[in-house]
Amino acid sequence: MFIFPIIIVLSLVLYVYYKVAILKSEDKLTQAYFNAKSRICLGSFVFFFGINQYIFYQTRISLFIGIVFLILGGMQLLRGMKEVKHYRSEYRRLYPK
Repeated sequence: MFIFPIIIVLSLVLYVYYKVAILKSEDKLTQAYFNAKSRICLGSFVFFFGINQYIFYQTRISLFIGIVFLILGGMQLLRGMKEVKHYRSEYRRLYPK
């Protein structure tokens, strides 16, 4: 499975990018939006890391650890998506075109 390491590295790089973008931003709404985007990247990192570890080792303990990572990563993904949707609509409400 060649695709999972690429997704893992890409999500980790995007996570760091959004965390640095938070430091560069002055607006609190933009910071919250970038934090939600970084939460999505962290969730995808943990999610795909759990899948990759089970595929790589294929043992019972890696299955249990992978399931825990899948649950935690999925929770981060869902919360991040809800936050992004909320902050995007708030930004459009506060700053109409």
